[in-house]
This record gives sequence, C-alpha cells and structure tokens, in this order.
Amino acid sequence: MNYFDYEYRVRYSDTDKMAVSYYANYFLWFEAARTEYFRALGLPYTDCEKEGIYLPVVEAQAKYHSSSTYDDLLVVRTSVSLLRRSSMRFEYRVFPKGDEAKLIATGFTVHVFVNDSMRPISVPPRVRENVKTFVLLA
Repeated sequence: MNYFDYEYRVRYSDTDKMAVSYYANYFLWFEAARTEYFRALGLPYTDCEKEGIYLPVVEAQAKYHSSSTYDDLLVVRTSVSLLRRSSMRFEYRVFPKGDEAKLIATGFTVHVFVNDSMRPISVPPRVRENVKTFVLLA
C-alpha cells in the first residue's frame, strides 16, 4: 500500500478560542491515521505490542498551510517515506475531503522499533514485506 487515507471530522473540542483547530491536535490525527494505516495492512499495533514490539516517536514535525474549523471533514493521507534497519518515517498530508489541492498541514514522524527493554530491533519481516515506501508530494 503506497498510502492510506484516514478521515476525521473536526470536533468542537478540537478548536481554540479563535475557532480554528488547535495546532497540537494535528499530532493526534497523525497518530490515528498511522494506527489505521497499520490496521489496513493487517498489522494492528496491538499485535506488535503483544509480541513485545513498540514504536516510540523519536522525531515529529508539522507545518501549517491553512486552517481547519469545527465540522470540517478532513483527510489525513499517510505514507511511509523511509524504511531503515530499525526505523521508519511516516509522512502526513492533511486536506479537506474532496479537495486535495487545498493543503491544510503536512508533517512527519520518525519511529524506532524497540523491544520490551527499549532497545532498538530490526523492522519485523512482516512489516518490511507489507510497507511500500512512497513520498507524498507537497
């Protein structure tokens, strides 16, 4: 799978005093999209955790291009742009559903695969086999 589209409707509680989506919420939406990306691949995080495999975030960034407001239906397009021995980088592109040209935010997170002792481990073969690296163009 080159990318996964996660839909999210902005809730009233997602907005700030200026009636726009609070900036930190984008990281929550990135996480939800990333989780659903793995689930769509047949690799839910819960299965990884049962096997003692975890994916902590070691780097995160977001860039805001325009705003979203209460009740907007957004798409968080998620892809993997880099797959290394023990890490992977996810790219995110947020836009209103039906209008890919109107970019709201872009971002990325980098994750390291670790065991129960928080020591880096190799990317599991089933992840490597199912994930296709794909760069989202901004």
